[in-house]
Amino acid sequence: MLIIAGLGNPGGKYASNRHNIGFMAADEIVRRHSFGPWRQKFNAEISEGTIDGEKVLVVKPQTHMNNSGEAVSKVMRFYKLEPSDIVVIYDELDLVAGKMRMKTGGGAGGHNGIRSIDAHCGNGFRRMRLGIGHPGHKDRVLHHVLGDFAKADRVWLEPLLEAVADNTLSLANGNDPEFMNKVALALNGDRSDNHAEKKKKATKNKQQSHIRQARQTTPTNIPKAGPMADMLKKLFGKDDD
Repeated sequence: MLIIAGLGNPGGKYASNRHNIGFMAADEIVRRHSFGPWRQKFNAEISEGTIDGEKVLVVKPQTHMNNSGEAVSKVMRFYKLEPSDIVVIYDELDLVAGKMRMKTGGGAGGHNGIRSIDAHCGNGFRRMRLGIGHPGHKDRVLHHVLGDFAKADRVWLEPLLEAVADNTLSLANGNDPEFMNKVALALNGDRSDNHAEKKKKATKNKQQSHIRQARQTTPTNIPKAGPMADMLKKLFGKDDD
């Protein structure tokens, strides 16, 4: 069994915060894989499903971010699991917005949700860090983290969440390097596809422009009769007088 814990703060006023990207990823995983409805249990919202035969619990702690470990540890102990059976998804200031990294263990990096899980569950859980970018100065960090994603952020946020959800099979199989590679390929592919589509559209528009220009340019000295006259009439759409 695998626990996927997305971190965030409960309540509507926090729903679109950058700090809640873990909740957003959890929601997308549940939606993408048609998991069961959310249930209130262990001070958390829990949705259950299977991925490639592996039972997976997606958990959203409702204890507020700083006490996330209380809820996650209750789920872990009830099912007699180990920290290595837990994947925690959370926001990372020190990653460029739209980037994703995986690691097992390590420090909390100033993240209170991770510090709480360290304290209640142990250090050996798997960590999925989703980059939200740094505002540039420590005095702006709190406002940045607890601020809502801007509309412009959808350009990278939605593809990131979709790539994470689409490749959860690798997480369930315990293959984090494969997961990271697939997410990176999906994100790079999206950008490449968009670039290729724009280039294709620009080329098509250019070709159409040339065709329109050719059609609008009527040559001088057009023969009034004969095979050449008939051919030119068909090409340039010239009506009979």
